[in-house]
Amino acid sequence: MKEEYSNQHRRWYDKDPVLSQAVSTLEHSDDQTQIRIALNLIKIIIEHNIEDEKFEAVEDIINAVGSGLDDNRKGRWYDIDTTLRTAMNMLQNCPEATQHIIAKEMAKMVVEKIKTDETEED
Repeated sequence: MKEEYSNQHRRWYDKDPVLSQAVSTLEHSDDQTQIRIALNLIKIIIEHNIEDEKFEAVEDIINAVGSGLDDNRKGRWYDIDTTLRTAMNMLQNCPEATQHIIAKEMAKMVVEKIKTDETEED
């Protein structure tokens, strides 16, 4: 799934405006929100891949999660936390159509979390 990026799209998630905005909002969220959303993303991605029959066994899921993870890589904002890095790696390795669907769900999760935080502050 990894592709050459054009000058227009510096990061893999910038190709889809919805995904780009959702990731940007996630990046600027607090650590607890990032972890909660990362766990939900992993669950959603696994569910989508099971529905698409891409995973037939637990080993397939483990292999998909492990592929492309570099334990020494720490340059990206999401590399600091293993859960967040795993979620973003899984998202990156999804087909673009699936990324777009998941981006919408991710955006909803972020907005709901922001609304919940605002309500708690009142």
